[in-house]
Formats: sequence, structure tokens, C-alpha cells
Amino acid sequence: MPRISDRVQTFTDSVIRRMTRISDEYGAINLSQGFPDFDPPKEILDRLAQVAYEGPHQYSVTFGAQNLREAIAQKQGRAIGRRIDPDHEIVITCGGTEAMMCTMMTICNPGDQVMVFSPFYENYGADAILSGAEPIFIPLVPPEYHFDIHLVEQGFQAGAKAIIVCNPSNPCGKVFTREELMAIGTLAVKYDAYVVTDEVYEHLVYAPYTHTYMSGLPGMFDHTITCNSLSKTFSITGWRLGYVIGPSPVIEAAKKVHDFLTVGAAAPLQEAILAGLMLGDEYYKELQETYTRKRDFFLKGLDRIGLKHNIPQGTYFVLVDIQEFLDLPQFQGYSDLEFCEWMIRNVGLAAVPGSSFFREPVNRYIRLHFARSEEVLGEALLCLERMTEIVS
Repeated sequence: MPRISDRVQTFTDSVIRRMTRISDEYGAINLSQGFPDFDPPKEILDRLAQVAYEGPHQYSVTFGAQNLREAIAQKQGRAIGRRIDPDHEIVITCGGTEAMMCTMMTICNPGDQVMVFSPFYENYGADAILSGAEPIFIPLVPPEYHFDIHLVEQGFQAGAKAIIVCNPSNPCGKVFTREELMAIGTLAVKYDAYVVTDEVYEHLVYAPYTHTYMSGLPGMFDHTITCNSLSKTFSITGWRLGYVIGPSPVIEAAKKVHDFLTVGAAAPLQEAILAGLMLGDEYYKELQETYTRKRDFFLKGLDRIGLKHNIPQGTYFVLVDIQEFLDLPQFQGYSDLEFCEWMIRNVGLAAVPGSSFFREPVNRYIRLHFARSEEVLGEALLCLERMTEIVS
């Protein structure tokens, strides 16, 4: 057979989605892939039922239905304190995943360098490679996940075209401060580069932390490309609705990339989600309160069991330190991936090995998520408690 491309040899399949497949095989509780086990708001479901009969059922405008672009432009425009042009500064994509891939293919030439904070959402490395770029990794240092701004400047000095900032950050839950973002943005302007933000967890930020929009900082809109999704905000991860917001020259180019990648997002779902975007501020307040309760419930359970973990400032992920288990004789030589597979088979709980998020040789963390009912989270905590008993 002819050779396949060299680029696909440089990254693996998604470890997150792989863990879900193994979890399904063994009937484990899945706290690996981050999707909730509860329904979207009733207003969205009611509208979806109407759309099933009323339509639209054919192609929408390839870069997004007009009414959806206008609704998102209004919502995000209020957030950043600037009018967003729905016709020239936004494109609707098939989820946040395509939003990031579309952005990378729009701004990167083969050989360009793009900085990525580590730990990082696993797609970013593959996105860079698929777009012909070379990722440069900047460490976020536990336990607070601070970073050295001088390393960021060195990356820009070396010619990096962009830096990807996931805020709040998956998997570590870091919320970048306004001061940190200002420092990054100042360098991006100085070196005439882009800041590509992934803000899918914008509404899942826990007090006293607050979310700062990079594109809303002084002078940053023209240097910021915002990738976002409606999946986490409205519990519709299977709908695959995302968007890119940025300066007109970038978005006009991104429209072409998006068109040939996917043509367009599902027309009936674009229509149905409008009901969610019409919900008031109270919805986002309740969402934040709901996830705060889930976070507190789960972290208290981890503390009761005696498992070491970070305290996420945002997102619905927590990193649990498993080094004490890996030091035991029965796990000598185990990788975190092998430990996660053991957990599924013997404990009935699925996690993601932390090494899939780190560029550095880090093998001591697993990622769990708490976007589940308290009943399911309670069952998961019982699994973790049994795990400590099994290996004690």
C-alpha cells in the first residue's frame, strides 16, 4: 500500500475518547470525557421539538445562520464591551474543536511556531501539527499553575505566530488573571502576533475568581481570536455548535477554511439553541452555583478519602495525585495510563491519565470531572474509597 502522511504518525488518537470507549466496554462510571449527565434547559428542548416539524432542515448560510450570529454577537459583545459585527467578525463552527482547527489553519503557514501552555487540552498539539505549525510548550507550574512570562517573550522573540490560552484551563482549572492576560497581550502586540483563546468554560468560574476576556482588554481585539462553544454552557456537547470571533480579515479567511472543512453546522440545531441564548443573566448565575455545589461536594469527598488533588478555579475538572499508588509494589512500572485502565477494570471508574495533557514527563496525575449528578459523584467517590482499600 502507498504510505500515509507523515504528520499522522506524530500524534496518537484522543486518549480522552479512548478512555470513554474502555469505560463503556466495562460499564464503568465515566468521569473521563467531560460531558454532563443532565438535560439542557427546558426552553431549548421545547424549541428543538418545534424545529423538528418547522425546520430549517436544509443548509443554512455556511458561516452560520444570521439570527444565531446576531445573538452570539450581542451576548459576547456585552461581555467584552465592544460591538461585534455578526457579518464580518464571527463564524459558526461544528463545535469548539472545529473552531480551534479552523483558526489554526487560517493563521498558520507550514513551519510557523505556536506557543501552548502545558498542561494543555490534548487537541492543541494535534491542531498545530495538522495545520503545519510547530508547537512550543510553556510550562504551567503546579500547584498554582503559574508561568514564567519571560518564556512567553522568548517564544515571541523566536518568531512564534501565536499563543494558545485556554481560559479557564483544561485540565488544571486555572483561571488566568487580568494581569497575566495583560502581560501576554502586551507581548502579542509588541511582536505583532495573535492570542488564540479557548473560552468554552467562560461561565464555569468559581468565587473569588472571575473570567477576563482577552479580546475585551485595551487594544487586544485585533490581536485576539476567540474560540468558543455552546456545548458546556447549555449541556449540549453532542450538538457540536461552536464559533470563532476575531478581527474581520481573520474571520473572512476563516469562513473559507470552515466552508471547505465542514460546509456548516446543523441548521435545525442552530435554530433551536437561540432559545438558550435568550435566557437572562439568572441562567448563568444558576449554572455557576450548580457547578460550585458539584465541585465542593466532590472535593470534600476526595478530602475525606485522603486523595491529594488541586483545587480548580474554573472548569469541571480536577487533577488527582496518584503517586502514592504508583509507589506501591503492585504498581511498580505502571504508567498513569496503565493505572487508569486498572481502575476501570478493578474499581469501575474511568479517569484520564494526566500524561496526555503534559509535554513534560509527568506521570503522577489523573483527571476526573464532576459534571454529574451528586448521586453519580457519590458512587464515584465510593469507587475511589474502595480503591484505597484494595491497595492498602
